[in-house]
Amino acid sequence: MITTAFFTRCLRNVRLSLAPWLVCVLTLAAMPQGALADATPLEITQLRLERADDGLFVTAQMKLDLPTIVEDALHKGIAIFFVAEAELLRDRWYWYDKKMAVAARHMRLAYQPLTRRWRLNMSSEPIGNVGLGVSFSQSFETLPEAMQAVQRISRWKIAEAGALDADARHNVEFRFRLDMSQLPRPFQIGVVGQSEWNLVASRNIRLNPENAK
Repeated sequence: MITTAFFTRCLRNVRLSLAPWLVCVLTLAAMPQGALADATPLEITQLRLERADDGLFVTAQMKLDLPTIVEDALHKGIAIFFVAEAELLRDRWYWYDKKMAVAARHMRLAYQPLTRRWRLNMSSEPIGNVGLGVSFSQSFETLPEAMQAVQRISRWKIAEAGALDADARHNVEFRFRLDMSQLPRPFQIGVVGQSEWNLVASRNIRLNPENAK
């Protein structure tokens, strides 16, 4: 039988130098459910396509008020990841739409305690795989300023001009989400089942043949 004394001995052996993300997981898990119910849905408020000689570009604007639990994690030193994804599809009446191009923009937002500034890194590849050194970075004084940059995408190239057929209809599937797959593994386990972390929105936009000329 497992006794109270056994648990007491285990607790005494826990090292005090816990990683920051583990402390955050324990703190968030102990929060009352009422504090986790204030999430605001993510919404894509603007989505526009632009055809140019050098490719197809997307401009998008999102509306997102960070849930309290996500904002608390940021202030505790946990980097949060977002990803924008776009697929260019060509209509085919006889089969599924043909995928012509795929693009992704990965964003890592983190608080820098030493400078008291917010740092946003952006890359076409998952930042956890390529490292911060090959990503474009910006710094901001406040979290709202950093979030404005996260929620705004301007003239993002998602396909080369050759991927478009002037005589065919195309559409773009655009999705924006919080990417939990790049969070520290123990932290991912700690937030499983918490709907406040399930932030995702998608939208489809049509590009007709006359617009592709």
